Amino acid sequence: MPKRKAAIAVGGVAALGAAAILLPNANASQDKNQASGTTGTARTLKATQASGLAAQLQKVLGDAVAGSYYDSGKQQLVVNVVSGDNNVIAQVKKAGAVARQVSNSTSELKAAATTLKTKATIPGTSWAVDPRTDKVLVTADSTVTGAKWNRLQSTVQSLGSGMATLKKSAGTFKTFVSGGDAIFSQTQQGGVRCSLGFNVTASDGSPAFLTAGHCGVAAKDWSDSQNGQPVATVDQAKFPGNDFSLVKYNDPSTQAPSEVNTGNGQTVQITQAADATVGETVFRMGSTTGLHDGQVTGLDATVNFASETVPGGTDTVNGLIQTNVCAEPGDSGGSLFTQDGGAVGLTSGGSGDCTSGGETFFQPVTAALQATGATLGGGNAAGGAGDQSGSAAPSASAGDQSGAGDQSGSADPSASASDPAGAAGDQSGGSADPSASAGGQSGNGAGSGDQSGSGSANDGSSLTSTR
Repeated sequence: MPKRKAAIAVGGVAALGAAAILLPNANASQDKNQASGTTGTARTLKATQASGLAAQLQKVLGDAVAGSYYDSGKQQLVVNVVSGDNNVIAQVKKAGAVARQVSNSTSELKAAATTLKTKATIPGTSWAVDPRTDKVLVTADSTVTGAKWNRLQSTVQSLGSGMATLKKSAGTFKTFVSGGDAIFSQTQQGGVRCSLGFNVTASDGSPAFLTAGHCGVAAKDWSDSQNGQPVATVDQAKFPGNDFSLVKYNDPSTQAPSEVNTGNGQTVQITQAADATVGETVFRMGSTTGLHDGQVTGLDATVNFASETVPGGTDTVNGLIQTNVCAEPGDSGGSLFTQDGGAVGLTSGGSGDCTSGGETFFQPVTAALQATGATLGGGNAAGGAGDQSGSAAPSASAGDQSGAGDQSGSADPSASASDPAGAAGDQSGGSADPSASAGGQSGNGAGSGDQSGSGSANDGSSLTSTR
């Protein structure tokens, strides 16, 4: 279909749930204390501004800073300071953040994560730094029992009482492939379905999109309808280690607008890539469960998924964003974004569902863009590479938002965002659920003319969401 609209921008969902909340205008919250950077008064910030400021302070102060988080109630950035050095505290305050003295340094927290990787890489476990508690939060799903639980518990205890916290999850960590109605593929094992994350422009200028890496290694050709012809082909895919795929549209004239379809005819314009900040509110759109929101609870998370291709094996993914936003099978690859149009993550996996809740993990978009060489925006759509350079925070330079170095500081050096993404054919261990049938979904996200691609009606100024 010539000049077809890429209306599968995350898949339309007819019903988003029972109760809805209308969030305030995304552009209404501005910095109320512009002069506070010199007076030492904590500035009132939007979450995206806090993210940029946190990245700047981390670069300037190094290990004297042990993470940071966004206090959404006070709309302030809280920065953990290890040293009692009054000069460091003064610099944090001068920048407009709140200085909070803690015990554990960044290097100590990373060392704890390295110990966990060495001694407790067990399927069904995860760990991430929680700057609000200044500890590593270790989670075990319902499959971690007996000797495995004892091994994990012993490892956590060996780190010291003030270094890590261990908790149990009622669900099972898994990648969310199956169900949904956004993008489809057929393999020898059966049908596979995922959600499209964000439209981008590939490094050669062709229109493409980002989705989960485990979707890209599971299948090469993708369609926008259950039994339709392929409309896009995997160009690069990375899983495990990271979890992202770059998929190019087969028709170079495809119009792929830089927006997220949030259902009910509404879209949110995506204007830049943004690093996640612990404590900020984020939105997830997926083809199975639609639009949901929650908070970022951890960064640099490591998740050990039980391998679906290697019996008894483990697929470990590093450098992920951890949240309490719900997700279900079919939501894999779907977009995690901010109210004001920041592309934050791609749905990787987690536990639970949208009835009972759970933990969810996301591949940072900034790292995926750097690794693939892609830029936000579709080829032939307004808002391409130029959208990528804009920082989420006015005070932050574009370099602060590049993300890979700041976002993916995993204990596993091999999980760096600079790790070249391999071709889909070179990858093994895709974790798609081959038994997922395409029934029950009508393909609401497909269709060539349903979306105007402009997003002018909303432009991210308001957003309706459910939990």
